[in-house]
Amino acid sequence: MPGMLYICATPIGNLGDITLRTLDALRSADVVCAEDTRVTGKLLAHFEIEKRLERLDEATITEQAEAVIDRIAAGQTVAFCSDAGMPGVSDPGARLIAAAQAKGVPYTVLPGASAATTAYVASGFVNPKFYFAGFFPRKAGQRTEALEALLNFDATVVFYESPHRLVSALAAIADTLPTREVAVCRELTKIHEEVARGMAGEVAARFAEREAASPIKGEIAIVIGPPTQDEAQAAQVTTEDAALARARELLASGGMTKKDVMRALCKEFNLSRNDAYELVHQA
Repeated sequence: MPGMLYICATPIGNLGDITLRTLDALRSADVVCAEDTRVTGKLLAHFEIEKRLERLDEATITEQAEAVIDRIAAGQTVAFCSDAGMPGVSDPGARLIAAAQAKGVPYTVLPGASAATTAYVASGFVNPKFYFAGFFPRKAGQRTEALEALLNFDATVVFYESPHRLVSALAAIADTLPTREVAVCRELTKIHEEVARGMAGEVAARFAEREAASPIKGEIAIVIGPPTQDEAQAAQVTTEDAALARARELLASGGMTKKDVMRALCKEFNLSRNDAYELVHQA
């Protein structure tokens, strides 16, 4: 009979956040595979669990995942732990789960701590929808592209970010989304836990000043609030201006009727028939 793969959520800071099910899985496993054996080794030692540890990180999981799954198929019980939080969320665990699915090997996910959901709740934004966007892009062009995609995205958005890139990330957010509120959630569940929320420019300036005094440290999640009413109104005006210019262009070409132009505006700018009619009439 096949064994079992346990995907174990581990604390993001406070070791008291580990679940009883995760402790049971770690104790019952034949081997514990870990993103970093040093980190998981400290966790096991704290709870007096002695297990063989195997490293299974970003550099090794592509080559080793299939072999691990074959061992489970042969009857071994394996527990997998990320450095912290839920495996599979921006870490190598996703590929191990995919390998288990491909081979039809049984696995179970043990829920627990997650920095993304903790930051979303801690930020205090009341929008009921949130989107986890992974790690904030490193390159300027990719940052701008990712942020511009949020202009009309009605949800709270959570990014992970390195403390070394926090200031530049906040500057990019303030530049592209100046009317948004932002929350920097740092060292969640730890002694120096901090949630700093304010307008994007204000928060960017605050952390730039701190960085100038001493390096910012800790695990960080950046939470960007949903579009504001002012931003939505500005976006609507921009869309209407562009649609009006397009209507004038199409009418001037002489090759389309007013109804044709209306249909084109509805399709190109996602306008209602009434809005398209008003713009064609104005043009």
